[in-house]
Amino acid sequence: MTSSRPNVLLVLSDDHGYADRSALGLDPAVRTPALDRLAAEGVSCSDAYVTAPICSPSRAALISGAHPARWGSTWFEDTRFDESRTTLAERFAELGYATGYFGKVHYGPEQPGDRACPPEHGFSESYYGLAGRQQGRLHYTTHSRAAVDEYGPEASWRMGVQPMFHHREEVELEGFLTAELGRRAREFVDAADRPFFAMVAFNAVHNFCWQLPPDELERRGLPARADWDEHGDRSYADWYDGAISPHLEHGREYYLAQLELMDAEIGRLLDSLDASGRADDTIVVYLTDNGGSTCNYGNNAPLTGTKYTLAEGGVRVPLLVRWPGGGWSGGTTRDALVSSMDLYPTLLAAAGYDVARLRDVDGIDQSAMWRGEAVGGHDELHWECGFQSAVRSGDLKLRVVHGDDPRAQGVRVVEHTDPGDGIHLHDVRSDVAEADDLATRRPDDVRRLWERHAAWLREVGREDLAHKHAARVAEALGHQ
Repeated sequence: MTSSRPNVLLVLSDDHGYADRSALGLDPAVRTPALDRLAAEGVSCSDAYVTAPICSPSRAALISGAHPARWGSTWFEDTRFDESRTTLAERFAELGYATGYFGKVHYGPEQPGDRACPPEHGFSESYYGLAGRQQGRLHYTTHSRAAVDEYGPEASWRMGVQPMFHHREEVELEGFLTAELGRRAREFVDAADRPFFAMVAFNAVHNFCWQLPPDELERRGLPARADWDEHGDRSYADWYDGAISPHLEHGREYYLAQLELMDAEIGRLLDSLDASGRADDTIVVYLTDNGGSTCNYGNNAPLTGTKYTLAEGGVRVPLLVRWPGGGWSGGTTRDALVSSMDLYPTLLAAAGYDVARLRDVDGIDQSAMWRGEAVGGHDELHWECGFQSAVRSGDLKLRVVHGDDPRAQGVRVVEHTDPGDGIHLHDVRSDVAEADDLATRRPDDVRRLWERHAAWLREVGREDLAHKHAARVAEALGHQ
């Protein structure tokens, strides 16, 4: 095992479908050779989860190692960056690492200069776009002041065409953002003269995936498609409905094109590590920020549900780790219960940080489990969105959903996604598709898991939500 401090390359994608890796063999149109290589050379986590079925709280948990419910972040309206927490980048900087961030930033309604911006929370080099001051997205090809003026105030916000940032300065880009993120990340990695922590947060494969370079559209025989025009005669809501599944013609092809091009950039990063002789001493991690977005033509099979829901398809994600020098290798699969929050202590421990000193993180060190030396994993994990809650304890998972909540209704209408209603109990070890609802047959398990989640809500300071959900649970059990 290596005795030197490893480099760390953490790659985060956006809305990647659980089934959409070519190594899984579920769709011959999927082409992800770089991710397949990571899986073949590293460790795949079959039971890996993020902390939320939407972007911002999930990303905040990753960078802080703590559950966002602790600072009140549960859904779009209350997401924010917890300024009191020490980030993963700041911890690596303490160890003398070079730190670089490249890509999408979306912890909430961040503005230039906020602590949510990478230069303000530990990254010495950065190139990024503030999705939080747009509608949660970055345009794939256009970022300029001229585009903002051309699109108009509402359309520029919805389409995400505002300039990017290099450190604290606005910079314009007329080109394919995925390629630019890959290029800048490679330059940082190649130039590093000390151990590095590089985070690459692609905006792929978030909608709107038709925003491809003209040569890629031509090569794939795909038609160009216009963004929303606020000066036209269609409202954004009406236009958006035609821009997602099932109404977007060639939607799956656009999505797979963006996935393939992102994978190619990951492959170039792996090749760069090989060429420099640093692959053995570099930890590479890949995951996505929440479950795949089926309204954007992602495929979460065999999971049910999607982004916005607490079904498995909303929170279970592909997580691949590779560190040949540290024993995270061999093309193995681990089925321990893993959270994205675990990356914080696990990566720091690998770098020599005394993680026993950490008192404000919810993640646990998974190093030994990934080496195959321990069973590892969590006993239970919790999710909280205000109108929907979930807990997984062992093999059982309980969901409590307020289907009549305006947020649930909005997801149904706008995103063509049903988060469900009532209480649902599943054995997700034997029934990963959550097809067999055990709630009415196993009320004692419903009560036990609910009591665990209620205790957790009280521990994180959300007594109000414990009361709200308890009423729904009691109502459902009372009808049995």
